[in-house]
Amino acid sequence: MYDRGLSVLEQYGLTAKSSYRGRGALLCQTEKGLLILREFRGSAKRLEKQREFLLQVQKQSGENVDQILVNQAGELVSVDKEGIPYVLKNWYEGKECDTKSQEDVIKSVEALARLHRVMKLPVCEEYVAEPLDEEYLRHNQELRRIQKFIRKKGAGNSFEKAYLSSVEWFLERGTQALKRLETSGYQQLRQTALEEGSICHGEYNQHNVLMLKRGTAVTNFEKWSFDVPMADLYRFMRKVLEKNNWDVSLAREILKAYHRQKPLTAAELENLQIRFSYPEKYWKLGNYYFTHRKSWISEKNVEKILQLIEQKNLWEDFEKKCFCNWEF
Repeated sequence: MYDRGLSVLEQYGLTAKSSYRGRGALLCQTEKGLLILREFRGSAKRLEKQREFLLQVQKQSGENVDQILVNQAGELVSVDKEGIPYVLKNWYEGKECDTKSQEDVIKSVEALARLHRVMKLPVCEEYVAEPLDEEYLRHNQELRRIQKFIRKKGAGNSFEKAYLSSVEWFLERGTQALKRLETSGYQQLRQTALEEGSICHGEYNQHNVLMLKRGTAVTNFEKWSFDVPMADLYRFMRKVLEKNNWDVSLAREILKAYHRQKPLTAAELENLQIRFSYPEKYWKLGNYYFTHRKSWISEKNVEKILQLIEQKNLWEDFEKKCFCNWEF
């Protein structure tokens, strides 16, 4: 991949002064500075839309985002002699957000809020995210299907035993979250987001935010969609809080930081609270087990589900304590 990837630079009229691997891609120092070259597996049409809103973000806000470069033929995707497609983007010298650094976390969430202010396009139905109520209903059904499957075959390993002993408790929380969502202001919130053409990053986490000498850079927008901005904020907060023992004070500082850049409404906070009440991490572990080879279970996943069970009351208490007072 090394040589093959580098040869694609010729289609941009560029050469690599130096290159090295980074997260499944090639980072290249070129005449245009630091660039990243990655194999492309998506839709060219979707990529065009991605480039459109990223150019808009840069123009309207000046935020640092990874812009997709056009080759000498005017194309976003460059195919090498073996028929392998690549995308070339600008990149930034910086370190990933450290989830243990409150300063990094706050800077990252402020950058997210600023992006949410400007990431908007007329809605394309094919890129609209699945409604959250439909997602929760599907996930609850999948949790029950996994439960039925393990009961039928018999729990033969530590993961299966842990799942059967705990699934009813987590299913009850999942059912409650869906009921709360259905009686909340979510549908109006979603309708407003779609009317405004609000775009979510789709995978906003510590790995996709780089801390620069001045400011931040947000990268890897490949999973973008039209959705309620709280989807992004929830994903980022959950990743950070899982690594900080569900620290309520940190969570509230994150909310305040976002609110300073883009004021949160009562409906958005209600939606965020409901998202935190859903046992998403538990569903992810169950789904991973169900869709992968079951003759060998990762010890890491056994540890994860046991930790979730051990911390279930801490997680449940977090949602209640964090959102008990919505006044900032």
